[in-house]
Formats: sequence, C-alpha cells, structure tokens
Amino acid sequence: MKEYYYDKLLNIKTSNHRPFSGKHSLHYHPYEPTPYSAMEELFNKYAINQDDHIVDFGCGLGRLNFFIHYFYHASVLGIERNEDYHKIAVENKQQYVRKFKRNTDKIEFLCCLAEEYEIRANDNRFYFFHPFSIQIFRKVIQNILISVEKNRRGVDLILYYAHDDYVYFLENETLFELILEVKIPDLYERNPYERFLVYRLDY
Repeated sequence: MKEYYYDKLLNIKTSNHRPFSGKHSLHYHPYEPTPYSAMEELFNKYAINQDDHIVDFGCGLGRLNFFIHYFYHASVLGIERNEDYHKIAVENKQQYVRKFKRNTDKIEFLCCLAEEYEIRANDNRFYFFHPFSIQIFRKVIQNILISVEKNRRGVDLILYYAHDDYVYFLENETLFELILEVKIPDLYERNPYERFLVYRLDY
C-alpha cells in the first residue's frame, strides 16, 4: 500500500519494476528498491537536513532520492551502472519536476560504475543497499577516504541489508564507528539483515 501511495505522491514509478538483464557481473548485485516503510523507520531516527549531500550507490529508479528530496530538501545524487535503470530514473525526475518545481537542480543521476565516481567535496552521506561485492565496496570507501583527506569533513555511511563482510571491513579496517542501528519492525525478527546501520567518520 505504501509503495503505491508514495509513488503517486511523488509522481514517479518505482514499484513493480521489471528486471533488466544488462551485463552479468559477479560484483554487482541485482537492483531492488528500498521499501518505503523501511525509509520511514530510518528517517524517524536519523536526521537529514537541506545542507546534506547524499550519494545513493546503485540507485536504480531513484526512489530513495526523490523521497529524501521531497521530505528533507537535501541534495541527492544517484549512481547507477545499468543504462536502462538510469534512463527510467531520469524519466522519473522529469515527472517529479512537473509536479514539484522547487530546487530540482538538487537531484542528479549519473550512469557510471560506483568505483569510478569521483567523490565530490561536499558529498557527506553515502547510501548502500548491498549493491555490490566487498571488493567494490572497499574501492568506494577508499575513494571516500581520499576525498575526506583532501576536504576535511564528517561523513556518514548508511547501510541497509548490510552483509557481514561489509560490517567486518568497516569495524576492523577503518576508523568508521557505528552510531545507529535501526531494526525494521516485523522483519528483523525473521531476518537479521533487515536493519539499517549508520557508520560515522568525524573530522
């Protein structure tokens, strides 16, 4: 029900998407949108403001981006390697812009590999719905750390459905610290991956 409600509210189409084959990769996982109900749980406990710059790795059709922009007016950038998904995300932006004309320059979608995206100086929130292998994740985190060295700032990593190798890497090989865990009601009890983990690096 919430899938239909929010898609209609935002004037976008992110539900009942058909999978695109694209190029098969052992390192990139199939796209699945973050449930709206899960986003509600996260943002009831985790604050986003209009000065934040969020990067969504593996954004698919852009659901998270539009949700954040609509409710919190932050800048959102979606990174998507699949050209078909990227095309639909751009079409969704056009539909969104027709309905909401405020600060639409703060929504952007790029079609590229996550590890090839050059982290910008003001990017400070990074979202991952288990989009790729630990090898790619390591490269992306390294890119974030290089950017932080060049432009000192605090950054957060927001992980949904984070697998053990992500968690082990962050907690044993980086200076990121876990600041928040948000368990999804009714789902976490049956599946311990149904949660958000937020890691922070302060400077």
